[in-house]
Amino acid sequence: MAGTSLLALIDDIATLLDDVSVMTKVAAKKTAGVLGDDLALNAEQVTGVKADRELPVVWAVFKGSMLNKFLLVPAALLISAFIPWLIVPLLMLGGAFLCFEGFEKVAHKWLHPKKQQESEHKARLEALAQNNTDMVAFEKSKIKGAIRTDFILSAEIITITLGAVAQADLTQQIIVLCIIALSMTIGVYGLVAGIVKIDDAGLWLKKNGNHSWQKSLGGLLLAAAPKLMKFLSIAGTIAMFLVGGGILVHGVSVLHHFSEHSAHWAASLPTIGTVLGALTPTLINGAIGVAAGAILVGSFTLVKKLKH
Repeated sequence: MAGTSLLALIDDIATLLDDVSVMTKVAAKKTAGVLGDDLALNAEQVTGVKADRELPVVWAVFKGSMLNKFLLVPAALLISAFIPWLIVPLLMLGGAFLCFEGFEKVAHKWLHPKKQQESEHKARLEALAQNNTDMVAFEKSKIKGAIRTDFILSAEIITITLGAVAQADLTQQIIVLCIIALSMTIGVYGLVAGIVKIDDAGLWLKKNGNHSWQKSLGGLLLAAAPKLMKFLSIAGTIAMFLVGGGILVHGVSVLHHFSEHSAHWAASLPTIGTVLGALTPTLINGAIGVAAGAILVGSFTLVKKLKH
């Protein structure tokens, strides 16, 4: 009897783990866009500090991110248990914020000439080079800004994950949320730590490499580091529109039906139907994201001008 009970318990645990594995994969897939955005934004946030302080700053932001998750996971579970109808509005709000922030970044590039951006960057570098610059205050400002950004994106990741497991029981919800929160925090900040030290690794190889291939690799890393940061910035902005737009499309039934019908129509076209059918929902998500961001940024700017 005891043996039968033990086998039943093992079977239940195996079933639970299998269900958790499936739901974790679904949640990870849905949050991948926000994860890319989180990675890009946090890599940008911690750049600009002195080389020997980059990893301590990343570590400080990592601890802040873990605290964010520690607060957000229980809050998400309470919402799911007592006010589940709030999940969709929170998702929509988060999606709208991503579209807003993405378009604000694009608008900033458009509205500020390249020369002005270069002069601002030069001024920041000069300030960092001066001995009288308060580096403690500068680092605290960077850390605070990065943790604030992380809180918003973490809330979006947790909410999307909760939406993916909303129909599961409480135990599965807790396990999936904890796995996503831990793995994404460790993954993001591990990658951020690696990204911000690429140029240092390249410089070390270039100076201390014993073989020509090591020096060549060092030069390649030095050249690749700024390009990688630029790519991550662009990828992060695109991810904002795709993820934010996708959330809005799924939350508004008219847009959702339009996206589905468009995808079916595109898939029915000869030759290119298969590819175009697969791409259509993504293109619509991006277009809705850009449009929503433009409307929100325009409205916010207008309200600010009216107040002044």
